[in-house]
Amino acid sequence: MVYLNRRKFIAQTGMAMGGIALSYSAFGFPKRNSDRKIRMAIVGGGFGSGFEFHQDPNCIVEAVSDLRKDRREKLMKVYNCSKSYNSLAELLKDKNVEAVFIATPAPDHVNHTLQTLKAGKHVLCAVPAAMTVEECYKLRDAVKRSGLTYMMAETSYYRQNTMSVRDFYNRGEFGTIFSAAAEYNHPGLETLFFENGKPTWRHGLPPMKYPTHCTSFLISITGERLTKVSCLGWGDDDPMLLNNHFKNPFWNETAFFQTNKNTPFRVEVNWKGALRGAERAEWRGSKMSFYSGQNDRDKEIIVRTGDKIKKDDGGFDYKANSIEEFKPKMWWQTDLLPAPLRHNSGHGGSHVFLTHEFIDALINNRKPTIDVYEALAYTAPGIVAHESALKNGELMKIPNFDK
Repeated sequence: MVYLNRRKFIAQTGMAMGGIALSYSAFGFPKRNSDRKIRMAIVGGGFGSGFEFHQDPNCIVEAVSDLRKDRREKLMKVYNCSKSYNSLAELLKDKNVEAVFIATPAPDHVNHTLQTLKAGKHVLCAVPAAMTVEECYKLRDAVKRSGLTYMMAETSYYRQNTMSVRDFYNRGEFGTIFSAAAEYNHPGLETLFFENGKPTWRHGLPPMKYPTHCTSFLISITGERLTKVSCLGWGDDDPMLLNNHFKNPFWNETAFFQTNKNTPFRVEVNWKGALRGAERAEWRGSKMSFYSGQNDRDKEIIVRTGDKIKKDDGGFDYKANSIEEFKPKMWWQTDLLPAPLRHNSGHGGSHVFLTHEFIDALINNRKPTIDVYEALAYTAPGIVAHESALKNGELMKIPNFDK
């Protein structure tokens, strides 16, 4: 409850004090007044190679690690780092390392995070935070006991259009958001199911166990928590799904969530079909609505309530809303970031912000925007949604991990 009240206070402060406070309340960056250097380690040469820690003035990439030599070499090249380890266990013995970015396969996230916290090091972890409800509790309790900083690297939080939506919301332009929808379409994902004839961790991954690219679109704007869900899945008996580790029969899943403010929120995560790839959302309000494009090149649309009388196709008078195209501000070009990080980056410009936010939270000894409570609020609803889909859409309660 304290955490939710803090979010409400910050948002209200930003609205009351205008642009100066808004920079912090909307995006999480106070001014730095430190020459301290965080000694960072990167574990996982796939996703882990797509960030900019070496460009942050307050960070040094001390070491890297991956089980594969080629990926270790890639990490060393990207981050201009001369020190590498064959495993996370070896890396954690390095006393110079203060914090670790865990970009390992999703099923390993909790185990690797717990090992890192036990070694006394801060954690930035790729999504999702956990794979089961039990893991969610284990992660939360471990972070609380450790007293260390944990952050999840959810890209949708810092997409340029999401940052603009957060700005609109903090200024009260939506009025009341009365419904929302989000979708993450990644058709063709089955090409990653096998490598050298062996199944990878992605083989049969339930779509809703990778929900954070969607759930964060609403939660990170309004601070709501998802409390109930009914979900349905679609599968086609494709032999490719046979004998997967997750025992998952679904390619695609559609969930209907209810929030603690009774806001309806529809979420789709789809791996297969005639789909356009997308990480997008719609926020529908009493004064204004925002419809994001299918991708970074598509048009964003804003709809505002209007009073101009027009006639519909049936000849009846109605008050017409106004529709306008919107070009999001490129927030990465602003002084929200240190000069070396002011460039475009992966997942809609989000990677430089995730890099900066984690390092800045450590420098200023503050909670990061996507701390363990926020991370679990994004992750756990999808886990429960998949259980609902396995039970043919049964309405299920979602645990609250803020307590």
